[in-house]
Amino acid sequence: MKRRIALLAGAGLSLATATTAHAQSAVPTGKERVVIQISTPEQRLWNQAFNYLTNLREVYGDGNVELEIVALGLGIGVLQLESTQGPRAADALQAGVHLVACEISMRRQKLKREDMLPNIGFVPAGLGQIIKRQREGWAYISG
Repeated sequence: MKRRIALLAGAGLSLATATTAHAQSAVPTGKERVVIQISTPEQRLWNQAFNYLTNLREVYGDGNVELEIVALGLGIGVLQLESTQGPRAADALQAGVHLVACEISMRRQKLKREDMLPNIGFVPAGLGQIIKRQREGWAYISG
């Protein structure tokens, strides 16, 4: 009986150690990474997304957060050359934010890369990019 108790206690200690080790490995290290989805041309939502970026930088510090906005659907209009949000997008790019446009949405709206703001990125599928980022451990915000 004592032997059985000792074995169970040993197994419990091993399980507790393994669980603790797993929990410690899940603790995030390095930069906070956040991906924001924008699928609407509404100025209010884009303003909100740009404000999120400012707030996250303020909370975590400039060098401690990596930010990406994925524009898809009607949201890619804000990344067009004629967009009224162009100056704010340019500021975000200069601050190191990744702005990416969904190429599927661009094709459906008959937009070409030359119709878009300079220095933005392009992804084959906006939702695919968001899924990829989530798999990589990025936090996801839907705007």
